[in-house]
Amino acid sequence: MATQTLPEDPLALEQQVCFALSIASRSVLGVYRPLLEPMGLTHPQYLVMLALWQHEPLSVKDLGALLQLDSGTLSPLVKRLEASGLVSRRRDARDERLMTVSLTDRGRALRAEAERIPGQVVQRLGIELSELRELHQALTRVIAAAG
Repeated sequence: MATQTLPEDPLALEQQVCFALSIASRSVLGVYRPLLEPMGLTHPQYLVMLALWQHEPLSVKDLGALLQLDSGTLSPLVKRLEASGLVSRRRDARDERLMTVSLTDRGRALRAEAERIPGQVVQRLGIELSELRELHQALTRVIAAAG
């Protein structure tokens, strides 16, 4: 007599995508924390800096769209980065309603130090770069599907 297997519990915690994403996010951010602290950055500030290193100058509106952050979340991040001397904010000369964010010389120089972070993250995670790229592609599909 063959045993019949019961279907998996659709509400089992360990089967939930949201649970796995939540734990993975906290764990990966924990890997970044000790790498960013010597630079004086939090992970959200690091994301702002990454966007600016790639696309500066950016309006606050464009920066928020790029990072998918609302102005209530983004404005304090930019103000702290400005207080740290890494970015400057100024009104757009063409449209006074827009605030433009640019890197300072100190902010640009910090990029050289930050270039070591991706390699150290890969090393600390102990996961092959190809697997991380596949994970990134899968997460990008999830983001698009959920959006």
